[in-house]
Order: sequence, then structure tokens, then C-alpha cells
Amino acid sequence: MTTSRRTFLARTAVIAGVAAAATLPFSEYLASPAHAADRYAEPKHVRDAARRALARHKRTRSGKPSPNGWEMELAADKGGSVWTRPVPGTPVEGVAVRIGDVETVLVHVVRRFHYEVDELRGGDVVGWRSPATVRRGLAEANQASGTAVQIRPGHYPSGVKGGFFAPQQLVIRDILAELEGVVRWGGDDKKPDESLFYVAVKPGSPLLAEVAGKLRGWREEPGKGAGGPVDVQSGKRRSAARELAREQKAAA
Repeated sequence: MTTSRRTFLARTAVIAGVAAAATLPFSEYLASPAHAADRYAEPKHVRDAARRALARHKRTRSGKPSPNGWEMELAADKGGSVWTRPVPGTPVEGVAVRIGDVETVLVHVVRRFHYEVDELRGGDVVGWRSPATVRRGLAEANQASGTAVQIRPGHYPSGVKGGFFAPQQLVIRDILAELEGVVRWGGDDKKPDESLFYVAVKPGSPLLAEVAGKLRGWREEPGKGAGGPVDVQSGKRRSAARELAREQKAAA
């Protein structure tokens, strides 16, 4: 049975549309050429559902950036970019963060903290917070964009240093170095917040995408990633951690 050129082109357009949907944020996909090519094949109820989803996404947008440059969102789990995501291998039920690469790196931080710094319990991690509840002049405001988490904020209050023993700080420095500087520790800020870890690069950062890709690749390799054996005392890792610590402290 032969396939007409028209049928072949139609099938190609559908495949392109599916690929675009998998790689683009939803709002960008709706405006993409692939979506336009595939739109003729969509039933009306699918188009209507897409419009409703886009409207919900717009309602969560604040139009204002958090200190690290990511847009703050007015709600989590309401159709925007911030959703409650699982933290595998820990008792943490979930944490509200910006989905995608940001989620990948912040969940990695929480998991390594649990395995190597101190065992966590449910409720120990706070992700997204409403823009109305954060102090805009401090790094905690990054939580409003879903790009920061606080780990046990009651144990490590804002403005206070010295909450971690030296071996614990060694692991924290190793985590940051492993993430190649795309995450910053609030303990290095002018007004320290040792509970806070936040994304330190702008939206669209190639380095963030590269590091997140590295972490996702580790999931396929036994012994890699959070929970795998790590020698934080090795010369190479210690050197990378010290160098990054100097850079991030100097940038405070």
C-alpha cells in the first residue's frame, strides 16, 4: 500500500507537533510553528482545553522578577510553572518548585542534604512562597519564583551563622561545586540564611541546562547521583569546592 505525499506531510506535521510539545514550555508551544502546522488536526475540545490552560498560566504570572531574574508566580499547582514535585528517596512528601531544569537541580540539593548532611523529615523543606510573604530585598524572595528552597528554616534562622558543623559544611560546598555554581547557598549572602539554596543563574542559562542534563543522565548510571558514593575529601573535589566558595562569597 502506497502513502500519498499529502498523507506523509500530514503525519510529519503531527510528529513535529508532538516533539515540540515535549520540549517547549506550554505557552511557547501554542505559539510555535509546529503547533500551527498541527492545529488543523486538533479536535475543538483539545483547542479549547489548550486555551483554558494558557489562561490559567497567565493568571499565575506576577510580571515581576525575583532577585535572581526569574518571574515570581502568584500561585503553585494552578497551571503556571511552579508545581509540587516529589523528592525521591526521602520522607519529604513534595516541594513546590519551578518545573524543568530548576526542579532537577533543587531536588538534587535536597536529596544530597538528606543523605549526607542530616536526615530530613516531612515538612522540613519549604519551596515556593507567595510574593506577598517574602522579603523582596532578600534572597528568600527567589522562593516566590519557584527557584529556591529552604531546608529546616526553623533550625537555621535568617541572619544567623554557624548552624552547621565543619563536616556538614564540607558536603554543602561539594554539592554546590557538583552543580557548577548554578545554585548558591544563602549562608554566603551578606545577610546569611543557612537554610536557603537558590538558583544563581538567569532564565535561559546554558549552564543550568547542561548541569540539569548531567544530573538526569546520572539516573541511568548505577552509583551516580544523589545517594551514590561520594568522596568529598578527594583533592579534585575539595579544590573545586574551595574555588567556587571563594567566587560565591566574593559576589555577595
